[in-house]
Amino acid sequence: MTHPLFDPNSDGNEDIATHCLVSAERTLETEIAGLSAVRAALKDGLGKPFQQTCELIQKSKGRVIVTGIGKSGHIGTKIAASFASTGTPSFFVHASEASHGDLGMITEHDVVLALSWSGETQELAGIVSYTRRFKVPLVAITSRQDSTLGKASDIVLKLPSVVEACPHGLAPTTSALVQLAIGDALAVALLEGGGFTAQDFRVFHPGGRLGASLKSAKDIMHSGERMPLVPTSTSMSEGIVLMTQRGFGVLGVVDELKQLIGIITDGDLRRHVSSNLLEKTAGEIMTPSPRTVSPDTLSASILELVNSLSITSVFVVEDGHPVGIVHVHDLLRIGAA
Repeated sequence: MTHPLFDPNSDGNEDIATHCLVSAERTLETEIAGLSAVRAALKDGLGKPFQQTCELIQKSKGRVIVTGIGKSGHIGTKIAASFASTGTPSFFVHASEASHGDLGMITEHDVVLALSWSGETQELAGIVSYTRRFKVPLVAITSRQDSTLGKASDIVLKLPSVVEACPHGLAPTTSALVQLAIGDALAVALLEGGGFTAQDFRVFHPGGRLGASLKSAKDIMHSGERMPLVPTSTSMSEGIVLMTQRGFGVLGVVDELKQLIGIITDGDLRRHVSSNLLEKTAGEIMTPSPRTVSPDTLSASILELVNSLSITSVFVVEDGHPVGIVHVHDLLRIGAA
């Protein structure tokens, strides 16, 4: 049964829909303006403490302890997760729980990153006091440098004043977004500064489609006798039989040094259909210099290649020698496609 507020035959429903879209557009414009303000601040005052924070974390022998409460706490949880998944050891400590035993998670080798838009969050008092007592570096993400948190911190990432998307100016919306943005900026800067590679990323993301896309060719390829390979002198009568047996819809052609020099696909067979096709050699039918991948090529890159070339299989080559073959079904099997 259709809800009366969303009755398609009701004129009032059109008014509601229009209002929703207008509201959504206004929210996005407000939050985009907030992000633009942060970008501008990086060139005017925020840039230096941002660099200092990156250097501090890079030199740290411990972890990044992110803390906060309320909406800032939720954002802090995401920032800690982003750090951890991109090569910067990190976890979130709830500001209230810190005063009930969780301070024991923090060591003098760590860096504490505290989030509070106002800088006056009472629940942060315990963790701030702890960092000052044991000389644990403290970085504040706040909008007020002269706040209690700002004055107590070693570095202050002062975010610009922004207009909340909430029409009452009460619900943390734009402010939460810019906190998240500066956290993402830190995570990515540290990722790039530390030389964190896609292979490193895979170590922390073994599951799901992301994990599948980070598998490399050598993890999923067929090798050895499963590869459909023939010398250039092989007759097509033999080649087609092997091509059918292997089931990849392709035949690799190698020279005397066992290097891959050509490929034969179903399309090549159709283009050479004639009464003497079976008498021709693989060298006569093949398409030379085929596109190949290396053993370390990521599944995501292989998927992009087969899609762009409209092919179903690609050979894996190392130093000119075919060491494996990947079929699009292999990408589907692991969930990369």
